[in-house]
Amino acid sequence: MIYAVDFDGTLCKEDWPRIGRPNRDLIRWLIRQKRDGHELILWTMREEQDLQEAIDWCKSFGLVFDAVNDNLERMKQQYGNNPRKVHADVYIDDRNWLLEKF
Repeated sequence: MIYAVDFDGTLCKEDWPRIGRPNRDLIRWLIRQKRDGHELILWTMREEQDLQEAIDWCKSFGLVFDAVNDNLERMKQQYGNNPRKVHADVYIDDRNWLLEKF
């Protein structure tokens, strides 16, 4: 499985432009998924220094991503290009209103 995970409001509480409190349950769950062979993409609106701070913050909890705001290399090879839409099996985002309906 490939998991694309949002940062603000998902991995941490919404506190833009600062980094909010960690969602420790989600972080631990993602680390287990990675350990079990699944792939993780950090999928965020953050850019430049703000993005690097988010990446470093995640690493401080032991959460390391296979790609950041990009497709996995194997997916680029499969598609023969790098489409703008990040390919994942599961998208984890605080803006996913559909999940709130169930």
